[in-house]
Amino acid sequence: MKSSLTNYFYFFLFGISLCFSQDGKSEITINHPTQGTIWSISDLVKLEWSVKNIDSKKSTRFFLIRDEMVVQELGSFKNSGIAEGIALAKNIGSGDRYQVVSIELFPEDKFQIAKFVSPLFTIINKASDERKKQREQVKETEVPKKTKKQKRKKRKTKQKQATKKETAIPVKKKEEIQQPLKTENTIKTETKKVRDEFEGRKISYTKELEFNSTSIVVKIWDHGRQDGDIVSIYLNGASVVSKHYLTYYKKEFKIELDPNKSNDLFLYAHNLGTSPPNTVSVEISDGTKSENIILNSDLKSCEAVMISVNK
Repeated sequence: MKSSLTNYFYFFLFGISLCFSQDGKSEITINHPTQGTIWSISDLVKLEWSVKNIDSKKSTRFFLIRDEMVVQELGSFKNSGIAEGIALAKNIGSGDRYQVVSIELFPEDKFQIAKFVSPLFTIINKASDERKKQREQVKETEVPKKTKKQKRKKRKTKQKQATKKETAIPVKKKEEIQQPLKTENTIKTETKKVRDEFEGRKISYTKELEFNSTSIVVKIWDHGRQDGDIVSIYLNGASVVSKHYLTYYKKEFKIELDPNKSNDLFLYAHNLGTSPPNTVSVEISDGTKSENIILNSDLKSCEAVMISVNK
């Protein structure tokens, strides 16, 4: 009797462990569009998808991307498996490198967010193609052919300029004229010059950081609630991350700092999400030192940090 109870107990434990060993990770699969799909801008399109370990009452958000850049947010839909009647933006051009990205909203485990990227498919915009063709034709007809009279006039002008150069008194070049020596204070002032606006948006600096290396690793993720923020990150006015959809997943990228000046790293918001403003957690490290900051941005202003290299 005791032996049978023992066997039953072990069998019970085995059943429990089997249940817990099953993969409870949430999953999304996009079934349409897929490879070979062709969407036309003039038509309403549909999405088809399936989910695993996600409540059907919850929603999934979809984006249309091209070469890893968001070109349109397609919408957020309850997990019924199909969404129809979606209008595409009229300014989307024809091409065969489009994909749809799906992202789980309000996940149970914020560190295990279900995402799926569809295969490459094609979009056709006949109206855009026709406008492009007309512009090219106009450019071809606008280029005037030079007449013989214009050519003679241009030749005479060149001859006069050559004569003036030969008879002109040599003048010292600007770089040959002695300039006042730059003092240490002047150099410091120049390196402290900062960007105060970008594309009409005011930039405010929240912190100054120093690192020993010019090679820096930066990680960004959504701070607080995941609410659909789309952002770009700029270093010294050049984009290093473009139109990135923020999630709890940390996106990592590497940057090279200019050791001869203070480098400005700022956050640029493309939308406000459902909980404005855009708020991003940022981790910056050179391998030995790490800094964690939070940057905010809206459609009128950008927060930034100054980063310099210790010499």
